[in-house]
Amino acid sequence: MTTVHPRRPARRYGPDEDPALAETEELVQALSARRPVPASDAAVALLAALIDDVDQRCSSVSITPST
Repeated sequence: MTTVHPRRPARRYGPDEDPALAETEELVQALSARRPVPASDAAVALLAALIDDVDQRCSSVSITPST
């Protein structure tokens, strides 16, 4: 159960308090904006490759009404 004790404030973590979170947020923002990212991690390289693949597939699909 994940309740907060009424006398204890909830911990708030964000990019200002956690440098790793700030780095992750920057990486996710770069991937979503389709900017090049350093692929130092296998998971990051895989995400970048998947984004490229989806972009290529979306650009090759033509949406025409069938009559």
